[in-house]
Amino acid sequence: MAVYIYVVARDFGFAPNPFHGVCTLATCKPVVRKMAREGDWIIGMGGAKLGAVGRCVFAMQVTETLTFDNYWADPRFRDKRPVRNGSRTMMLGDNIYRRHDGIWQQLDSHHSRPDGSPDIHNIKTDTGTDRVLISNHFFYFGKQAPEVPKEILENIRYKNARGHRVYPEDECSDFLDWLNTTYSLNMNRLIDDPFQFHQSAARYSVSDDKIFD
Repeated sequence: MAVYIYVVARDFGFAPNPFHGVCTLATCKPVVRKMAREGDWIIGMGGAKLGAVGRCVFAMQVTETLTFDNYWADPRFRDKRPVRNGSRTMMLGDNIYRRHDGIWQQLDSHHSRPDGSPDIHNIKTDTGTDRVLISNHFFYFGKQAPEVPKEILENIRYKNARGHRVYPEDECSDFLDWLNTTYSLNMNRLIDDPFQFHQSAARYSVSDDKIFD
């Protein structure tokens, strides 16, 4: 089992999407989505832009993986299709990709252009790995992201840096024990809203690295 740790630069509730009782990572992080296997852990640490360095925004153990087409067609995840004139939760649905005649289709979503049209750069980045990570064993803290004990971060030589790091399970055992014991009653539920939930109508473009309100 491996543990993937990365810095969460943006936290809208889109990637990951912790709503409807299942935490999913369907966009962004193409390398993590390609490499992670069932049983692995994905941990998102707060970034400087969120004012949450050293705090754990979410942690999900991968319990299933699907292709985009299978994710789209699976009735369990129908509620994760975005509805841009719906509630904040509905706006941020991440079930946005399917193929038609071999061509990727993108729903009007957080990853579309400001006018709702497809964003070809986001499509290329997201679908470069045709894989959705799914978890029904997760912790999502959002704005109440707890500070990870200093000694735990020091033991794994954690640094607030770009990209992700991969650890063998035994190196992160203290981190996982801390999560599973301290927050056992909070498993599979939202502790608080995402940091940027109030911007649920915004769009993000990887080509510009910019949020469009």
